Amino acid sequence: MKLFSTLNLLPVLLTLSLAARSENVGSAFYGDAPDAHHPWAIHDRNRPQPKHIEPGSFSNQQQPGKPPSDAVVLFDGKDLSKWESDKDGNVPTKWIMKDGAMECVPGSGYVRTKDQFGDCQLHIEWAAPSKVEGESQGRGNSGVFLMSKMEIQVLDNYNNPTYPDGFAGSVYGVNPPMVNPLRPPGEFQAYDIVFRRPIYKNGVVLDPGYVTVFVNGVLVQDHTIIEGGTGHMGRTKPGPFPEVGPLKLQDHGNPVRYRNIWYRPLPPRAVEGGTDGRLTTEATTAKRAEIAAEIRADAAKLKDPANPVPEMLRLAESLVYEMDEQTGDRAHLLATTYMANLAQLSGEKLAAKKDEVKRLRDVCKYLIKAGVIENEDVIKLKLEQIIKDQGWDKKKS
Repeated sequence: MKLFSTLNLLPVLLTLSLAARSENVGSAFYGDAPDAHHPWAIHDRNRPQPKHIEPGSFSNQQQPGKPPSDAVVLFDGKDLSKWESDKDGNVPTKWIMKDGAMECVPGSGYVRTKDQFGDCQLHIEWAAPSKVEGESQGRGNSGVFLMSKMEIQVLDNYNNPTYPDGFAGSVYGVNPPMVNPLRPPGEFQAYDIVFRRPIYKNGVVLDPGYVTVFVNGVLVQDHTIIEGGTGHMGRTKPGPFPEVGPLKLQDHGNPVRYRNIWYRPLPPRAVEGGTDGRLTTEATTAKRAEIAAEIRADAAKLKDPANPVPEMLRLAESLVYEMDEQTGDRAHLLATTYMANLAQLSGEKLAAKKDEVKRLRDVCKYLIKAGVIENEDVIKLKLEQIIKDQGWDKKKS
C-alpha cells in the first residue's frame, strides 16, 4: 500500500496548524489518538454531540414533577391505558385510579406495563397508606419488578424494622439499602433507578448487570451487581435476562398508591454494540474504519481546485483512524501543487509563517505518536531546522 508520505503531509499539517490556532480545543490532532480499544481520539470533534433534551422538574407532595422530554411516560395520573393484569394478560387491571394515583386493590393481583423495555433510567413514586396497619413486611408492602424478574422492595419502613434485605429500597433478598431515607406513611416516596440487565453469550457472562437506586434523592444501592432474578426465601442464581420485559408492580395485600412513572431507555454498552467505553480490538477497528469513511466522504464534499486546504485537512484527519491507499494518493496529488507554492516563500513571507511552522512541528509530533508518519520524519527535521535557523526557538529576554 502506498501510504500518505511525510512529504505529502506537509500542506495538510500547515492547514491543521491554522485550524489548531483558530479552533484550539477540539481541533484535529489535538488529544490522544484512537487506540486498539478506543475508536475515538481524546476531545474528538468527530464524536457525535450529545442529544439535547429538556429536563423535567422535581415533585412535591401536592403534585408530581414533569418528566424529561425524552422520557416514555407509563403513568401520568390520567388513566391506566398502559397497564394490564399480570395474571391474565391483555385484561384490564382491577387496580383503581384515585386522586391522580393508581392504587392497588388487595387481592386483584400484580399489574404490569404493556410496554416492554430493557436497560433504563426509571422514575416511580409511591405512597403507603396514611393509616398505619401491621408491622414488618405486613405494612405498606409492594414491589417494583424490573423486567418482571428483579424486585426493588416497596415497604413502609418509617419506624418499622424488618429484615434488612427486605427493606424499602433493597434489592429484595439480595442487598439492603445503605440508609433509610423514607418519609412518613401517606407521603409520596420517589425511587430513581438505573438498571443494566445481565448480558450473556453462549452461557458466558459478558456483563453481570447492575442496579443503582436513589430513594428520595439519597443513594441506597450503589451499582449493585445483579445476581439474577429475586424471590422470597430463595437465594438468587446468576443467569441471563431477556432483552426486554415489562415493569411489574406487586399486589401484596396493601393499598399502596403509585404516580409519576416514566423511563428513559439507555444506550447499549460496549459488550452489546455500543461505542463508548473500552471495546474489543475487532469492534474498535470496525468503528475506526467507519469514522474514517465518514471523514473521507466529508472531504469529498470539500473539493475545490482554487483552495485544496479544507479537503487536505479532512483527508489527513481520516488517516489517524485508518490508513487508506486511495486517500494517500489523493492527498499526495493535492500536496504536490501546494508544496511547489510553499517552496517559493522567503524573507518576510516566510517570517509571517512563524507561528504556523511551529505549530506544524507540533502536529508532526502528534502524527508520529499516532503512528501516521515515521519517528525520524524528514519534514519534522526540516521544520525544526527552519525554527532553529530563524531563531524562533529562542525565548525573548
